[in-house]
Amino acid sequence: MNAQASSILKPRVLMLSIAIAASLSACKQDDATQATAEPAAQAAPALTLDESKLPPFNQFKATDLDSAKNACTDFGGFVNGKWQAANAIPGDRTSWGAFEMLGERSLAVQQQLTEQAAAMKDAKGVEKIVGDFWATGMDEAKINAQGIAPLKSRLDAIDALADGPAVAEHLRQSFAKGEGSLFGFGPNADFNDSSMNIAYVAQGGLGLPDPAYYFDKDKQDKLAAYEQHIAKVLELSGIAAADAAKQAKDVIAFETRLAKVSKSSEELSRDVQLYYNPVDLAKADTLTPNFSWTKFFESQGVAAPKMFSLAMPEFHAEVSKMLADTPVAAWKSYLRFQTVDGASPFLSEAFVQENFNFYRKALRGQKEMKPRWKRVLDTVEGQAGEALGQMYVKVAFPAESKARMDELVKNLSASLKGRIEGLAWMSPETKKKALEKWSSFTPKIGYPDKWRDWTGLETTRSSYIENVLAANAFNYQWNLSKIGKPVDKTEWGMSPQTVNAYYNPQQNEIVFPAAILQPPFFDAKADDALNYGGIGAVIGHEMIHGYDDQGSRFGPTGNFENWWTPADATGFSALTKKLVGQFDGYEAVPGMKVNGNLTLGENIADLGGLAVAYDAFKKATEGKPDANIDGINREQRFFLNWGTVWRRNFTPDELKVRLTTDPHAPANFRAIGSPSNHPAFAAAFSCKAGDAMVRDGDKRIVIW
Repeated sequence: MNAQASSILKPRVLMLSIAIAASLSACKQDDATQATAEPAAQAAPALTLDESKLPPFNQFKATDLDSAKNACTDFGGFVNGKWQAANAIPGDRTSWGAFEMLGERSLAVQQQLTEQAAAMKDAKGVEKIVGDFWATGMDEAKINAQGIAPLKSRLDAIDALADGPAVAEHLRQSFAKGEGSLFGFGPNADFNDSSMNIAYVAQGGLGLPDPAYYFDKDKQDKLAAYEQHIAKVLELSGIAAADAAKQAKDVIAFETRLAKVSKSSEELSRDVQLYYNPVDLAKADTLTPNFSWTKFFESQGVAAPKMFSLAMPEFHAEVSKMLADTPVAAWKSYLRFQTVDGASPFLSEAFVQENFNFYRKALRGQKEMKPRWKRVLDTVEGQAGEALGQMYVKVAFPAESKARMDELVKNLSASLKGRIEGLAWMSPETKKKALEKWSSFTPKIGYPDKWRDWTGLETTRSSYIENVLAANAFNYQWNLSKIGKPVDKTEWGMSPQTVNAYYNPQQNEIVFPAAILQPPFFDAKADDALNYGGIGAVIGHEMIHGYDDQGSRFGPTGNFENWWTPADATGFSALTKKLVGQFDGYEAVPGMKVNGNLTLGENIADLGGLAVAYDAFKKATEGKPDANIDGINREQRFFLNWGTVWRRNFTPDELKVRLTTDPHAPANFRAIGSPSNHPAFAAAFSCKAGDAMVRDGDKRIVIW
């Protein structure tokens, strides 16, 4: 994913429920596809899957263990060292591990399905949408022949801008087409009434991953490379080389000014309240006198709201000032670059190559560009992911997986309840509220109960970028239609083919897409130890997000509320500070450590999730004989599969970006961080006090 915060083809539609959610890491639809998600009930052309063409699963194997390493002193090396040494990062990746390998399998399934959809005669519904994207995206010759021509009218409009008011109007009209940049705008549940959607506006506009890239001395090489990239993109768009170099400096100065008033990744991850700043239109217009929010809502076709959230108000106040004091030439350079850069992945070869050269190669250390078929699937995922998901679950999600997951979720839920009831540091008053929240958890497994309706999205076999633009506009208007309406709790924030999971605090729901419900995370035929150490810990992880440092600020109904006594809040904070300290001590690359505060929420979820999963595992195997597979007992297999899930290699540049921006700690530290706090791990491997994997006494951290 590009580092861009905004672009013509990645509009800043603010899906806040996912932005703040914690994660691991025009065709008319057939009526049958609109009503239910049961694959067998969908009336559509037959789809098939040749499993012999799929990559193998990356499962735990006893032969992967390094007998030369000691689990008590180097658990990561013991479980994953041999695998890491034998599995170099593919050239078209910047990381490689359990998630990526399962992702490759998902892509291989998607490739077969999209090829079948493209070959269907008179296809309708989701098959037509997916088939049109695939056919036009794979037609490289036509894309190259079109060049930058599809953007000409947009660039002409930018060239014609005469002053600040004209720029403001251009911003409004761009957003109305679903091509907005500079800030995020879209629906999300009201923090004070999670049953209703309101409009949210947030910061954006930066091309680099975090404001720190514009100021930190150790990131100046990336800033310089970005300036060169801007110049090259402007030159490719038709600007003379010398002028492009000068305009690139103007764009850097423009974005640096935005960066000065932008919140960092750490701030946004650790203070969810930053997203909520309720104002009426009059107050908003006063804050940004050169950008009327009254006119903006009118231009988007959204009824004037009594209130909306103008998040990060300092950012928007600065944009308003820039509309008055920044030369229109600088605005035009910035908008031209944003327009072309955002569209580059869908244009001719020179644009695609330049986009890769900076965002993937220079910024993250990727050696080779993804093959075109993978890039086209990325586009389908971004523009019509759930449409493809309807096809995916027909062939790739057996009913037995959903049934087994239902059982696991039930067992993990009971385990979590028991841990909450047994907390010694929490008062009965707060504990009662915590249990109320527990009782309202909603699990979603595999795929939505109701599929999204794609009626009105017109795709063709004429132009790849025109299909992307059409979907962009369609999706934007679909999102805006939610503002001022009740939240649809059947919606999902991830497609079924996504290898991930998430917790949404405003709906108090835990969500597990079909694609993650495969080895090494889950296998309906595997022993309990592997499943509880894999997907069981993932289920526990997502549940504990409801009680991490940010999720715990939302109550049982999803409203933003304080349900803690002051003493319990103080005690919780003291425990989390110990976890911050643990991860602050991990050095990821020479001279650069993990940011324990940035990664706190995920680390809380890992710590509690593993404990909850272990309790459920013990309950599920109580009274059963230990199979002792390959000479490894089930206690060990539980923790060994946890380690297997977190096997991963990173390019050095990718790792540096993640250390600055990612709320997840690098995988090798997740593999060791939580088990080192669990006495059951030490017992399973006969570890002793003083071993690296034994945190005992005051060093041991137990939160949930």
